[in-house]
Amino acid sequence: MTDRHWNSLLRDQLATPVRSRLDGLTDEEYFWEPAPDCWNVRPRGTGTAPVQAGSGAMTIDFAFPEPDPPPFTTIAWRLSHVIVGVLAMRNASHFGRAPTDYASFEYAATADEALAQLDAEYATWAAGVESLGEEGLFRPCGEAEGPYADYPMATLVLHINRELIHHLSEVCLLRDLYLHTRRSTRQEVG
Repeated sequence: MTDRHWNSLLRDQLATPVRSRLDGLTDEEYFWEPAPDCWNVRPRGTGTAPVQAGSGAMTIDFAFPEPDPPPFTTIAWRLSHVIVGVLAMRNASHFGRAPTDYASFEYAATADEALAQLDAEYATWAAGVESLGEEGLFRPCGEAEGPYADYPMATLVLHINRELIHHLSEVCLLRDLYLHTRRSTRQEVG
C-alpha cells in the first residue's frame, strides 16, 4: 500500500463498470416515465412542474421547495442532475469550467447527447481531482461550498463519488426495470 496515494485511491473508487452499463441507452429508455407525474427533461413549454429550467430547447422539471414526497424521476432527469448539479456546477466552482446552473444549462434532447455531456463533465472532474495532487486534497473547499467551505477538498471528492455511485446506480436500476417490464409486455402480446 505504500506506493498508493489518496488522490489515486479516490479516483479509482469510480473505476467501475457503471458507465459501460449505460452504453446503448435509447431515447425511449432515457425519457421513459414508469410512474404517473414523473419529473423529466421535456421539450420547452410542455412540462407541468412548477419550475421548468434550461436555456435550450429542453427543460428539466423541478420545484423549490421540493414536494413531499418528491415526484418519481426519469433516467433523463437523473442523468441531468448528475451532469449539472453534481459535476458541471462543481467543475465550474473548482476546475475552471464556464459557470452553469440548472437554469442556464442546455439539456440533452437525446440519450446519446446526455451520455456525451456526462462523459465530458466526468472527464473534467477526474482531471481536476488529479490536478489537486495529494496536498490539494487537504486545502479548504472554499466559499463555493457554502457551509462546507472549511472542509478539505477530499471531503468534496468523497461526496461527489457518493453522489455518482448513488445516482448512476439508480439509472442502472431503471434500465433494468425498463428492460424487464418491456420484455414481459412483449411476451404477453406475442
